Amino acid sequence: MRSLFRPLKTFSRENLQRRFKSSIQFTAEPTTSLSHKIKILNPCFVPIDYLQGKNCAFNFLGRLKTAQLVHSLANSDENTKFQQYPDDEIAIKLQSILKNHENCSKEEIERALDQFKLKLTDDLVLDVFKHNRFDWKPAYIFFRWVSREGNHLPGSGVYNQILDILGRARRFEELVLVFDEMSERKGLVNEQTYGTLLNRYAAAHKVEEAIGVFNRRKEFGIEVDLVAFHSLLMWLCRYKHVEAAETFFVCKNNEFGFDIKAMNIILNGWCVLGNVREAKRFWKDIIASKCELDLFTYGTFINALTKKGKLGTAMRLFRAMWEKSCKMDVAIFNCIIDALCFKKRIPEALEVFREMSERCLPNVTTYNSLIKHLCKIQRMEKVYELLNEMEQKSGSCLPNDVTFNYLLKSLKKPEEVPGVLERMERNGCKINSDTYNLILKLYVNWDYEEKVKHTWDEMEKKGVGPDQRSYTIMIHGLYDKGKLENALFYFHEMTSKGMVPEPRTEILVNDMTIKLKERGELGETGVIGMHKRKRKMKSREYSLPY
Repeated sequence: MRSLFRPLKTFSRENLQRRFKSSIQFTAEPTTSLSHKIKILNPCFVPIDYLQGKNCAFNFLGRLKTAQLVHSLANSDENTKFQQYPDDEIAIKLQSILKNHENCSKEEIERALDQFKLKLTDDLVLDVFKHNRFDWKPAYIFFRWVSREGNHLPGSGVYNQILDILGRARRFEELVLVFDEMSERKGLVNEQTYGTLLNRYAAAHKVEEAIGVFNRRKEFGIEVDLVAFHSLLMWLCRYKHVEAAETFFVCKNNEFGFDIKAMNIILNGWCVLGNVREAKRFWKDIIASKCELDLFTYGTFINALTKKGKLGTAMRLFRAMWEKSCKMDVAIFNCIIDALCFKKRIPEALEVFREMSERCLPNVTTYNSLIKHLCKIQRMEKVYELLNEMEQKSGSCLPNDVTFNYLLKSLKKPEEVPGVLERMERNGCKINSDTYNLILKLYVNWDYEEKVKHTWDEMEKKGVGPDQRSYTIMIHGLYDKGKLENALFYFHEMTSKGMVPEPRTEILVNDMTIKLKERGELGETGVIGMHKRKRKMKSREYSLPY
């Protein structure tokens, strides 16, 4: 089967418009080695093998665990018991095997997995993937091992999940191989596959590849419709490729016409991008198109004005709509309330909040805007008054994870965290990766080693991390405390998993290597001086490497 995509090139609006009119052929683009880039950025990089050999207290990450589980399960009696476990327990044990062998070759990992005669199911494979969403290598090796087993053919869910994992890690060479294999089996490619590919290609700024996925929907056996068109525009705009989205929209006018929803997506894209000039231009285009403006159109434009600090203009438009008795929804009120709060005009925001009951009911976003800014000025009595009101109203006003994240950010002591988490649980909110990373950052800042370990372990156990943000928190936290050697360990651990560091983190790492070299703690070859005192290490114990 021919390859999906061709390399992304620099383009202009006119160039895109000309080229999109013709059929687009795509070829696969080989990926650049991340490790090669890192070596260029950090010529004094500390080798991970050396750090692993040192008696540093990093064993909570799982690198120094023994392989007793693998050896014990190789026994035939234990293997029989292993097959009797529920899927979730088997997934945890398989994850332990992958973790214990993460520094081994692909062949060694497959030999360890080959010791078990498992009845493979999609649910079991997805459970293992859940623990490796941010670590593409073990997930991909496990997928390949599953694929070559003759007694199980992965379904759409498994393929979609591995595509998402590879796309998140920007391993597009492997992604194309998996997708080609998937598309050879009829009926596997579905709308979820389409959405995953659009998301990951747009996130990696591979615009032509994302558009190529849309253009080949018929080849995948799925219909080319307006919903799919909206989905493409949405993902392109989400990742700041608004100009490309607008150009493609214009090229498809003959096919889809001037659709107000598509135009709203592009208008919102310009607004989120913060380009008020282009937003005003496109606003005039919408009016000229004779499309009937809806609430989302007005709300989007009001939001754009407020985001760029043009609150006066936004308020005049809002008051004009109010006086003309125009239908107004909660989203418009939320834009105004949030903008007033941002400008520290909280009394006015509370007044609009009270007035809105005449037109519509508030929702959780309305309350969150108020709580966010009240937390910043430590008006905690009012915050908890609003929180109680949310719980009483329930329904669309019930507190969510965003609500409790604002509360967590306002905390001053570690003893206050459990109370917020307990209330969060009572309201049916699950702790997601954003909340875990927020808690991790709080404990790192408070220098609470035990809770950092507990949070990290919980993230691993529940399959919500550690992700790129988790490592960034640890690297920057350790740097701030002057623990440069240990910060470098986390950096190498992160990049070894294929996670792309932020530019500010790369700058920090270069600064750390220079400082260590100046202090004589980093040799010319990048190896930390052997004169450093070695730390004692106990199996599976944790202490922050300070």
